[in-house]
Formats: sequence, C-alpha cells, structure tokens
Amino acid sequence: MQKNILVIYYSQTGQLTDIVKNVAQPFEAKKDEYNVTYYNIQMKKDFPFPWSSDVFFNAFPESYLQIPSEILPPSEEVLNKKYDLIIFGYQVWYLTPSIPIISFLKSGYAEQILKDTPVVTISGTRNMWMFSQEKLKVYLKDMKAILVGNIALVDRHDNYTSVLTVVRWMVGGQKAKSGLLPAAGVSDEEINGAGKYGEIIERHLKNNDLDTLQPDLVKNGAVEIRAFLVRVEKVGNKIFTIWSNLIIKKKEKRPLLIKFFKVYLMAAIWVISPIVLVLHLLTTPIFWFKRKRQREYLQGINLK
Repeated sequence: MQKNILVIYYSQTGQLTDIVKNVAQPFEAKKDEYNVTYYNIQMKKDFPFPWSSDVFFNAFPESYLQIPSEILPPSEEVLNKKYDLIIFGYQVWYLTPSIPIISFLKSGYAEQILKDTPVVTISGTRNMWMFSQEKLKVYLKDMKAILVGNIALVDRHDNYTSVLTVVRWMVGGQKAKSGLLPAAGVSDEEINGAGKYGEIIERHLKNNDLDTLQPDLVKNGAVEIRAFLVRVEKVGNKIFTIWSNLIIKKKEKRPLLIKFFKVYLMAAIWVISPIVLVLHLLTTPIFWFKRKRQREYLQGINLK
C-alpha cells in the first residue's frame, strides 16, 4: 500500500522550492511505494519579489509579531487525505517564520492537515533560523503535530558578506556572484545535494523508526549551529520585540518609525554586531559547556 507524503512550502525566490523538491526526490523515485503531493501556500495578496526597500521594511512589525494575512484555501485533495509524513519547508522573515507560513498556521487549515502526523521541517535561510524554529515548534505542538526531524540549510559565508548579498538579492533581484561578492543564499551544491536528506528520511520512514531520524540527519550535516549567531539572535529578538510593538501601537507615526527602525537595524548589523562578536569570543572559555548544551538542544527537535 502506498504511503502518502505531503510537501508544504512557500517560496518567493524559488530557492526553497528547489530544496524541498530535492528532499522529496527519493520518494518521487519510488512511485510504487509513495504518493507525493505538493502544497504551495498562496496568499490572497502576495508579497512582491524583488522587494522594494519600503515594502520590505514595512513588513517587519506584522512579520515579527506573527500577524497573519489571508491565504487561499488548500485544495480538497490536500485537505481530505491522511498523510504518513509531511515535509514542511519555510522561510524566515525577521527572526520569525514568514508571514505566509504564519498565515497558514493560523488559518484553521493547518491543524486539519498536521494533527497527529509526523513532520520534518526544512528551512532555507541566510543564517539565523534557530529561534524561528523554536516558535514553529510551539505551533506544531499546539496542533498535536509530531515533529520528527529538522533540516536547516544556510548561506555559509560570514555574517557580514551574507548581509550584503541577501540585500542585493531581495531588493535588487541579483543572486549570482558579482565583483567581490559571492552568490547569495544557500549554495547550489547544497541545494542540489539536499536529496541525501530525503534518502535518510525515506529510510527511517520505511523502517518505522522516525524516532531516531534527527540524530541521523545531524550526523549528516543537516543542522549547523554557530554559537555567535545564537547570541546575536537572542539580542535581536529582544530588540525586535520593542520596535515591533512600538510601530504597531503608534499607527499615526508608522512611516517615520519604520525609517528609524531601518537606520537602527543597519547600525545594529555593522556596529553593535561586531561588539557582540568580540564579547562572545572573550567569554568562550567561560561559557563553553553552556554553549555546548545549547548547541545540542538547538540541533534537536524537542521543545523546552
């Protein structure tokens, strides 16, 4: 009897589409054993790509505060089928699952699809996804979904290079290498090689041992944790909480506050972030064991 696999995703650039389809390929290759369905989340009013700078920064407060927009309903095929496994691909916007993903999770359709079903989450991001995944874990737990695995593919370049390349890509639409700057996003090599994770997932599903899937994925490079970025992300969440609530509450001053936030964010990236890096390096010997425990937790799938 065929097993049903559902692939859920939302992608502006196409990068995440390529990733989830490559992960799903080992299932596609065994059509006698698996029936693979794709569900591309669609917004009633979609976001632009490339972004304009104004629209990009204006999406910040709703994104960080997880305020949903309306999505188009999934097809009856997606809604009325019971799945043996769901592969859930998502983007990160402002240290949080993207508005389309949050909109799906808060739509009412999500619980119908995800409840009592094993889920493997997959993110394709610049580099800071850790606490976004923590937020997603809460949604999945509340819907009684069964998180069995997580894969986090990132831009491997240093933090400052990737800032420049992602802005050029998101606002200018240019992903390819140019001048001194490398190509933006997850490397083509990693995207094309994502099928290896699908093979691991398929093997565990076939052997009915999804409980041991995540350690196998981690052992094969599915989740890299950079302690410095964990620290930056913690600080970023505190700052974003203040800014997002201020912008939402002061509706009449929103355009001006968005401009101030944009300036602040650039200063934080280029001035505050290097200071955090220096402090992180200086305290490494003191917090080595704490950071080791933190890394092991963030590589896992449990929720504190």
